[in-house]
Amino acid sequence: MYNRSLAQRLQVKAGRKHGRLLVLTGARQTGKTTLAREAFRDLPYVSLEDPVSRPAWSRLSASDWLSRYPQAVLDEVQKAPSVIESIRAAHDASDRARYVLLGSSQILLLSRVKESLAGRAAIEELWPLTLPELATTSWGDAVGESRLVRWLRAANGDEGPLLGMPADSQAFSRNEALFERYLRFGGMPAVHDADLDDGEREAWLGNYQRTYLERDVADLAALRDLEPFVLAQKAIALRTGETVNYANLARDVSVAPGTARRFLRYLELSYQVLVLQPFHRNPHKRLVKMPKIHFIDPGVQRAISGRRGTLTGAEFESAVVAEIVKQARNARLQVGFHHLRTHDGREVDLLIEREDGFVAVEIKAGERMAGADARHLRDLQPFLDKPLLMSLVLSRDRDARRLAPGLLALPVAWALGAGGAPRSAAE
Repeated sequence: MYNRSLAQRLQVKAGRKHGRLLVLTGARQTGKTTLAREAFRDLPYVSLEDPVSRPAWSRLSASDWLSRYPQAVLDEVQKAPSVIESIRAAHDASDRARYVLLGSSQILLLSRVKESLAGRAAIEELWPLTLPELATTSWGDAVGESRLVRWLRAANGDEGPLLGMPADSQAFSRNEALFERYLRFGGMPAVHDADLDDGEREAWLGNYQRTYLERDVADLAALRDLEPFVLAQKAIALRTGETVNYANLARDVSVAPGTARRFLRYLELSYQVLVLQPFHRNPHKRLVKMPKIHFIDPGVQRAISGRRGTLTGAEFESAVVAEIVKQARNARLQVGFHHLRTHDGREVDLLIEREDGFVAVEIKAGERMAGADARHLRDLQPFLDKPLLMSLVLSRDRDARRLAPGLLALPVAWALGAGGAPRSAAE
């Protein structure tokens, strides 16, 4: 069992005046039900997944909910939109009402929430396990924050917390092993069950695609023919870490460009992919304006693509970008994410935007970094509209060192593994 960064914050928020309605969303099988039942053991649990019992729940009025279930965890609420209306009425009618709503399909769940529960609901997202969460072994273990997250939060520019001697650290060796496991199987909680062997983990990931297609895509799109979407899903999985050209994608899948764009949007709304927008506020004519696709979970991506063995550079990049985004979202950092590419080949894999400037990140799958690996990070300032605060090369290199002023080379497992003290939910 792994603790989640979100657990304590959910409990604290639920105890506040404006936390009587919590909405927890995220990809299927990321552990929403497990987390909610653990965090709210005192609340009854109601699942709206079963189509046989769902009509009965949908017929309950607000007064019925208040008399029978004034407080409850409601799962798969996107499947019964009328229940959300009744919960809103119950919330407005009584201060005793306290509900936690769970759902996997962002487009249905969040559109209903925004329409029906505006100003009432607090929305949280649960992502696949992060490296600091994978370092825990029970609900009682504190989830530390990674060095990169702590540095981004501090906003003081001090390089010290990012540097050190990773190879001499026992904790770093464990984080390296967790990172390699994450690269192979991803962060879905089920695949990290100690009772499974590697073959069973791969089989689970293969079955995940079928469950996703049967449930989430049915909720999102009600497609009569799933074959074009399945082909598009695999084509996008094979393009992870690349800029997306909708015309090329459409041609490969034999659909219209508008359909290809819509299929990618379905994957984004169901938390399967991140669509990383290009940085473009600088009117530099050399900047490429196409977005970049990153699958959120490397295990799911490889199951869909059918690839085994060594990760490609693009797959490695996607796994690291997804991990950074997950950790930043869990920590509620006020940062944005972009990529930057020019027509003459200069590329920055990830631009992390803080209010006061940018952190540029180059991601390499190699085990030994040299100054040449940071060539795209040099002389970036003319392309940006805010100061460049720091540049990082993240790789499998086991050394953490300064390549130049404001330019560091760090092991991924050192920068993103459990390394900082846990942050309290009140912070």
